[in-house]
Amino acid sequence: HDALPISVCVRLCVRRVIVLLRSHPLPSPVASCRARLNYCRTGAAEAVSGVSSNQCLPHPLSLSRPRTPVFRRRRRPPRRKEPPPRLGAATMSAPAAKATKKELNSNHDEKEQQEAIEHIDEVQNEIDRLNEQASEEILKVEQKYNKLRQPFFQKRSELIAKIPNFWVTTFVNHPQVSALLGEDDEEALHYLTRVEVTEFEDIKSGYRIDFYFDENPYFENKVLSKEFHLNESGDPSSKSTEIKWKSGKDLTKRSSQTQNKASRKRQHEEPESFFTWFTDHSDAGADELGEVIKDDIWPNPLQYYLVPDMEDEEGEGEEEEDDEEEGLEDIDEEGDEEEGEGEDDDDDDEEEGEGEEEEGEDD
Repeated sequence: HDALPISVCVRLCVRRVIVLLRSHPLPSPVASCRARLNYCRTGAAEAVSGVSSNQCLPHPLSLSRPRTPVFRRRRRPPRRKEPPPRLGAATMSAPAAKATKKELNSNHDEKEQQEAIEHIDEVQNEIDRLNEQASEEILKVEQKYNKLRQPFFQKRSELIAKIPNFWVTTFVNHPQVSALLGEDDEEALHYLTRVEVTEFEDIKSGYRIDFYFDENPYFENKVLSKEFHLNESGDPSSKSTEIKWKSGKDLTKRSSQTQNKASRKRQHEEPESFFTWFTDHSDAGADELGEVIKDDIWPNPLQYYLVPDMEDEEGEGEEEEDDEEEGLEDIDEEGDEEEGEGEDDDDDDEEEGEGEEEEGEDD
């Protein structure tokens, strides 16, 4: 034990036991066990005393017979067995493992998408905040310039009052408003002298449209107004002046009676009266006529008043172009006639030349 480490002694004993088992079969299990034990003790003692490990000791059961030492190539120790795999993805079949991998990937993708959606929502909140801030700034600018525009609107109304039938002509020339006008409506609007659109100080709260009329045979009102505003709950609503119709001149009732008497086809073609707009408060948030008057006609009514003149100018220009084209066509026709006459003359000359040649041949 003092000379060699215990591991070397054990290794020598094991090797000698292996050599004995391969070269000298034992007669019985008990004897073999005893022989192995004695042989191992002898080998350990020799190892301690310095005997060479390459010498082979005789079999303990036949010490009288010397044996030729057998040298065999040392084999490599067997590989260490790996522990059995845990129950999980490794012990599962290939399709199941692939499915599990897909589920993991899908869960990862869903997590990334959810995070992206949350970030998008945060960015969108910032955009909405900037839009609200911009709306507030725009509202302040609109309020400022509405006050600056009022003197010019007043001056324009004074100048329009000098032009007879200005507003009825403007309404008739507007494509959307004219669709609501019947013949009686146009007659009544000939007494319209002024139109004014007033936006409230808080533009978001609404606006009012005023129609000023001269004395007329249809109603007693001097001013008809319709107002659009937001009620207490924040929903759009409207109210208007009650029209005091003169006896037998209610155009709203007349239009309904006309539609009842007319055929079905006529009912679709006959428009409702323009004045029914003052009594219609069903959908103030989608009042097209009010929006058209406020946003399209009121900023620049002159463009619709001058529409017929512009069309006349365009018509004159088209007529001049047509005249020029007709003149060019006449010139082309005259040139064709002259060319035809020249061809006839050439044919006559050719016939005369052929006749002279024939006469010369006869001679």
